[in-house]
Amino acid sequence: MIDQDKRQEAILLYDRFTHEGLDRRDFMTRMTAIAGSAAAAELLIAGIAASPAAAAIVPANDKRLTTRTMTFSEGAARGYKAYVAEPRTRSLKPSVLVIHENRGLNDYTRDVARRLAVAGFRGVAADFLSASGGTPANEDKAREMIGKLDLGAVTAAGAAMVRELAKSSRGGKVGAVGFCWGGAFINRLAVLAGKDLDAGVSYYGTAPSPAEAAKVQSPLLIHLAGLDERVNRSAYPWVKALRAAKKPVEYHGYAGVNHAFHNDTSAERYAKAAAELSWERTIRFFKRYLG
Repeated sequence: MIDQDKRQEAILLYDRFTHEGLDRRDFMTRMTAIAGSAAAAELLIAGIAASPAAAAIVPANDKRLTTRTMTFSEGAARGYKAYVAEPRTRSLKPSVLVIHENRGLNDYTRDVARRLAVAGFRGVAADFLSASGGTPANEDKAREMIGKLDLGAVTAAGAAMVRELAKSSRGGKVGAVGFCWGGAFINRLAVLAGKDLDAGVSYYGTAPSPAEAAKVQSPLLIHLAGLDERVNRSAYPWVKALRAAKKPVEYHGYAGVNHAFHNDTSAERYAKAAAELSWERTIRFFKRYLG
């Protein structure tokens, strides 16, 4: 058995590999040293990484919902594909754009869209690797592809998605929620989209320069993990700058949990209590600002 200190060391090492470009060979060597053997290292990595076999919280065939694939058709968003989940009703719903992690559009992200649909929203999980043929099954390849994206171009595409969705949303209301890479995306989107974005929720996303805070016009809800030092180095000053600029920002920190604590497909990092509390706050926030 690997003790908790070594598990935490392994989680932080995995974070360096997936977010800071740590060489794979070096990563595996260090992980093997932590775990005690190559076989144990592979098991530990599997527990930290997202499992494609994990059960969905809201099944894909949930009878309360309808799901489909859409293709955006306007402006910078043209050609991007998205997974859409919405309540089985004819009435228009407010939309929430879901921005994936640096693994791309996967089953976890689709499940988040369905969770939003169960709560009464139209969940639209965009694939920001659409122009490259879509998210591949191999998450290492997906991370590599995402690392090559032009952040300015994809953020502009996100802003165009918000504007397009507003045309078919109740009251023209559109929010956005993002995780990890997507959490950072939400912060950039709030700077770029202005009043077009009605509400944004960022989960453990790195932040822009605090000087950009004055440009934000949408309410923001920011969730941060207490053990996530890499993200928090930029996120804490961002929250402080938003408050100083009198922006409508709500911040919650979750002590003792890791980056990706909301992702239930990552056994080692998922923190059930924090995930559920943060999601309750997220839904309440969207209901407040999107109606």
